[in-house]
Amino acid sequence: MEAIGRAAVAEDAVRYCLFAATGSGGEALLRRCAEGVAVRFAPLLAAYIWQRQPFRLRYVPPRGETPAHLGGTTLFGDNVEDEWFIVYLVREITREFPGLAARIDDNDGEFLLIEAADFLPKWLNPENSDNRVFFYKGELHIIPLSETQEQECDPSAANLTILQALTLLSSHSEEFLAAESIRTAVYKRISGYPEKIQASFHQAHCYLPAGIVAVLRQRPSLVAAAIQAFYLRDPVDLRACRSFKTFRPEERVMSVVTFTKCLYAQLVQQKFVPDRRSGYTLPLPSHPQFKAYELGMKLGEMEGSAKYSELLHKAEDYFQQSVTKPESCVEVSPGDEILTLLQTTTIDLKELEREAGCLPPEDDDSWLELTPDDLDQMLKEARSESLQSTNEEEQKYDLETVAESMKAFVSKVSTHEGAEMPWSSDESHVTFDVDSFTKALDRILGADSEELDSDDLDEEEEFDFSDEDDENFDAENQRPDQEVSPNELICSLKSYMNEMDRELAHTNVGKSFTTQKKGASSVKAATSENTAHDSGAEDTELTPVDVDMNLVANLLESYSAQSGLAGPTSNILQSMGVYLPENADHTGSVEQQNKRLS
Repeated sequence: MEAIGRAAVAEDAVRYCLFAATGSGGEALLRRCAEGVAVRFAPLLAAYIWQRQPFRLRYVPPRGETPAHLGGTTLFGDNVEDEWFIVYLVREITREFPGLAARIDDNDGEFLLIEAADFLPKWLNPENSDNRVFFYKGELHIIPLSETQEQECDPSAANLTILQALTLLSSHSEEFLAAESIRTAVYKRISGYPEKIQASFHQAHCYLPAGIVAVLRQRPSLVAAAIQAFYLRDPVDLRACRSFKTFRPEERVMSVVTFTKCLYAQLVQQKFVPDRRSGYTLPLPSHPQFKAYELGMKLGEMEGSAKYSELLHKAEDYFQQSVTKPESCVEVSPGDEILTLLQTTTIDLKELEREAGCLPPEDDDSWLELTPDDLDQMLKEARSESLQSTNEEEQKYDLETVAESMKAFVSKVSTHEGAEMPWSSDESHVTFDVDSFTKALDRILGADSEELDSDDLDEEEEFDFSDEDDENFDAENQRPDQEVSPNELICSLKSYMNEMDRELAHTNVGKSFTTQKKGASSVKAATSENTAHDSGAEDTELTPVDVDMNLVANLLESYSAQSGLAGPTSNILQSMGVYLPENADHTGSVEQQNKRLS
C-alpha cells in the first residue's frame, strides 16, 4: 500500500506536499507555483528565525502512484512552533493558489487530527486516515469513507491513493469540508500569525566579536546555527575552542541580538566556562553586563565547532557545484554562508563601537521563570479554551449531573483503545437484553457442572445454602441434559442475591452506605425492585441503598482529598465536562454537598 511504501518522517520533523488539485499538474505548472509562493511569502519567511531548518519547497517528480508535486521536509528540533508556522504557511498557500491541495504530517502521522481528537468522527482512526486530510482553498477537508468501505472489516481496505483522493477532493470539495469543531480546533492552534512571529522573538545584549555582529546583521537567522553548534557541542568541539583565528576576542563590541525565545532559553540555561587559552574572559557574576559577556562568549564558540571547521574547507567545492548545478541537492550550510559573508562584508570596528553606546534596552527575560501560580493559571486557561469557556469558576454544576455523568461513563463500552468519555448525560443508556446476558453467562460459566474446575467446586462447598436452595440445586442436577431457561437462571441468581442480603443484614457492612429515606423518591428508585427480597416475617426490612447519594459522596470525598491538586476524580469529571468548585472549607464540606443532592 502507498501508506506503507512512503518513507517515514524523521523525529522532530514535518513533511508537506502540495499537489495540483486535478492530480495532473505538469512540471512547468508546479515550478511556476513554487516561484509564486517564494515571491508571495518572501517578506514573511525572511523575517523568521528557524530552529533547525527553513521551510523550502522543491519540485518532486512522479514516483509510483504519487504524482508530481511540490514538497519538502523541515527539521524543527525543540521548537514545535516552527511546525505550526508551517501549517499556517501551507494553509495560506492553498488559499492564495486555489489550484493546489496540500497534505502535511510528521512522525506522529496526521498530527492535525491529533489536535482535534476530541471532535473526530468515530470512523476516523490512524489505520484509515492516510491521504484523507487535506488543505484545499484555505480550508481543512477530510475525505470520508464510502458506504462500501464502512462495511469492510479490514482497515487497509479503506486506504486511498493520492490520485484517488485528489479526484474526490476536486469534485466534492464542499461535501468534504471538515466539521466546524474540527476546523476550529486546528485553526485555533495557528491563530495569531503572522503577528505571532514578532511575539516569539527576544532581544538581548551580547558582547560579540565584530565579525559575528556583521554576519548577524546580514543574516539574523544564522544565530540559530550558532546556538545549535554550542548547544550540541561535544568533547572534540571543546578541544577546538582553545584558540580563535576568525573571531578574535580582542575585537568584541556590545550589540543587540535577536533570538527566538526557544533559542534564547537554550543558550542562557547552558553553563559553560571558556578555556583560558581562548582569550575569552568573563567579569564577575555581579557585574551588570555579565550576562551580555556570557551570551557573546557562547555565540563565539561557534568557530570552534568541528562541524563548522569541516564546512569551511568544503565551501569552495560547494560553490563550484552550485554554479554548474543550480538545483543541486546540496544545501547551503551555515559555515558556507558565514564564510561568504565575512569575505564580502566590510567590518567597521569604530562604527560598531559608536553604535554600542546607544543600544536599545534588551527585553525582559522574566518569562524564563515559571511560578506554581503561573503554571496553574496556564492550565486553567488551556482547560477553559478547550471547553470554549472563558471562566471556569462561573460554570454551573449540579450534583445530580455529576452522578449521571459518572454512571454514563461506567456504562460505556471500553476497548483496547480506551474508554469513551460521555460529554452529555442526555445520551441514551445501555439497554439490557436478558437473553443475550444469559447466553453470555452460559458461555462463561458453562451449563454443566463438569466444566467447573476444582477451585470452583471447593468454593461452592464453603457456602452454607438454605434448605430451599439445596432443593433447587438438587432439582437442577437431576436434569443435566435439559437446557436451563433464561427465566429459571434469573430466578436462581435472585435467590442467591436474596440469601447474600440476609447474611449481610446481620453485619455492619450496610452501615457504610447511605440508604434511601422512607417515603422519599429517588432518581432511580425503580431499580430497587431488582434488589428487593421477600425475607419473611422474621427478617428486618432492608432499606434500599441510595446509589446516587453514595456515588456523589465518594466522589466529593475523593475530590476533597486532592487538596486542589490534580487527581483521579477531577481528571475524570473534567474529561466529561463537569467542573467542581474549589473546596474553600474542608471541614464538613462533604456533608454540605451531600445535602444538596438529598
